[in-house]
Amino acid sequence: MIQPSVKELLSAGVVGQNYIAQGWVKTRRDSKEFSFIELSDGSTYSNLQVIVSSELEGYRESVLEAQTGAAIEVEGVLVESPGKGQRVELKAEKFTLVGACSAENYPLQKKRHTNEFLRTIAHLRPRTNTFGAIFRIRNAAAFAVHKYFNERGFLYVHSPIITTSDCEGAGKMFRVSTLDAAEPPRVAGKQAVDFSKDFFAAEASLTVSGQLEAEIFACSMKNVYTFGPTFRAENSNTPRHLAEFWMIEPEMAFCNLQGNMEVAESFIKYLISYVLEHNGEDLKFFDQWVEKGIIASLESVATSNFERMTYTDAIKALESSNKSFEFPVSWGMDIQTEHERYLTEEFVGRPVFVTNYPKEIKSFYMRLDPGEKTVSAMDLLVPRLGEIIGGSQREEREDHLLNRIRECNLPEAPYWWYLELRRYGTVPHAGFGLGFERMVMYLTGVSNIRDVIPFPRTPGTATF
Repeated sequence: MIQPSVKELLSAGVVGQNYIAQGWVKTRRDSKEFSFIELSDGSTYSNLQVIVSSELEGYRESVLEAQTGAAIEVEGVLVESPGKGQRVELKAEKFTLVGACSAENYPLQKKRHTNEFLRTIAHLRPRTNTFGAIFRIRNAAAFAVHKYFNERGFLYVHSPIITTSDCEGAGKMFRVSTLDAAEPPRVAGKQAVDFSKDFFAAEASLTVSGQLEAEIFACSMKNVYTFGPTFRAENSNTPRHLAEFWMIEPEMAFCNLQGNMEVAESFIKYLISYVLEHNGEDLKFFDQWVEKGIIASLESVATSNFERMTYTDAIKALESSNKSFEFPVSWGMDIQTEHERYLTEEFVGRPVFVTNYPKEIKSFYMRLDPGEKTVSAMDLLVPRLGEIIGGSQREEREDHLLNRIRECNLPEAPYWWYLELRRYGTVPHAGFGLGFERMVMYLTGVSNIRDVIPFPRTPGTATF
């Protein structure tokens, strides 16, 4: 039988009723007559105070052996708490030490630990206040993703993890192979690896995006989305990059760039509002200990009207800013984080969509604008972070798409089916991608992406 969580006991537990509480010891302090234990089960930032009489049977063997980190089960009556800041506490009638924990060897001592250290003990870091709050917010945001799309009639598509096509055309993909790495079969008379003898009879990789497959379903079921892991083999040791991360990618048929931005704005506001409503206690923790004013910042974004400006206008604004940027500004450059933050925090003062980028810095599948110098792309920039969403209207014209594939020096063969979509009932369609970890960073104020995913995968690191 599943027992009530600490969150349920603190919020809705009935005074005078008996309950069983299960969890881990945060702290324990003893007096001559009682022991006071702070019990946590991860369901909420707050702990349940447990009062155990020194007269309880087995007190010395169980209670006094329950050090920080120990797993316990307590049966008792819920009583009103005379303490400040807590409604109830549990008066123990039966106490069981389920799993002892060595106080001397337990890595989580009663002090503040750096996030860098906690990454080395990812099997224990969810027990800390910071990471407990991060992963509760991550959980709530993930639920809100599905809730948003389900309420609007979108179909959830499970896109493949293993693929033979490169969505972004950058080539930075993890290869999937069962061939002997030391002596792979070679194409006759050449040094090239003969992937026809591999498991999939072709060169296969871990996906960088579920977008192309989502487009298949959008072209038959209109509005769809994917939400799953994606992989980039980029040797980037920055606070904003992971080798494995989760992406949310809606695709909408009969939709143009304007409609795409409307959905993206609505989606971001929905996620923020959901977390503000359901994770107030966790957000207060981040507002106090991680980034002052984060709640007010999120509330402002959730209620503001997002600005829209073209890439060309954004470049003009940056050039006339009189700012000394690390990366010089010129038309044709890729806008950097420092530029994005200036636009949102100083020039506009709220989130902004930047649209119609030069085609040379965007992907092959984006629809060419009239004049064919820019594409119907959009990036959503938000204060404190910069880019949080990237998307575009997709190129629905077969001849234009084929030309772009060739311009980008991509092999045509892997995209045969993608081109055929433009031949059989083609339709204007659009979509965007939201890196889920970037969203969790934005919601919490946590500055390193390694700290918002349970088990970070980065160059040289695949522990746990």
